[in-house]
This record gives sequence, C-alpha cells and structure tokens, in this order.
Amino acid sequence: MKFLWTTIKVKDLEKSIEFYSDVVGLKVNRRFKAGPNREIAFLGDGGTEVELIFDGDRESAPSYTKDISMGFLVDDIDAKIDELKSKNIDIQSGPFNPNPNIKFFYIADPDGVMVQFAQNL
Repeated sequence: MKFLWTTIKVKDLEKSIEFYSDVVGLKVNRRFKAGPNREIAFLGDGGTEVELIFDGDRESAPSYTKDISMGFLVDDIDAKIDELKSKNIDIQSGPFNPNPNIKFFYIADPDGVMVQFAQNL
C-alpha cells in the first residue's frame, strides 16, 4: 500500500496554493477544473501530495479540528520559525522538544488545518 494524498477542501484556492507553495515549499504538480464551480490542485515534492479542492457551490466554509495535523520535515527549525515570523504567520504552539531526537511546532493554514514543521536532531 502507498499513501497517495491528503485532501483539504478550501474556501480560497489561490490563497491555499500560495500557502502550501510559499510557506510549506510544495510545488503545484497539477491543477484542473472538475466542474463548473469546482477546481482541484495537487501539490507535492515527489512523494505524498496535498490535494486542495475548491467547490464554489459549497454553502458553508470548511471546518477542521485542531486535533489533526500534517507534518513536514525541515532542515533547520529555528530558520523556519524566523521565516514564518518574517511573513507574519503566527506560531500556534511550540516549539516542542519532547526528546533529544526531534523538535517541532505548529501553524495553521488558511482554513485552520494544523501544519507541523519538524526537525530531526
């Protein structure tokens, strides 16, 4: 079995693509219309992808729990924190260093999905 993607329904596709491209560092692999008011974009870096779905016919904004997150590996956690601060992105929690092998923190994407950045130490 191979894990292919995580799907996130978004209220603003452009804003979400910008976040996952500029903040997380993923590239748009493909983007296409999936109906008159629906568009899908897949972003990734060669492995598992993030699928963003915009549905213009949706009556309510998507809602996500803070108990689920997507984790991304970074080379330097402190540099990532500095980068996010320079972009005025709030750290939701952390950084945490629960053991000598890892350090991580959380931010939220434009729809409230928790995104974790982690560094192996």
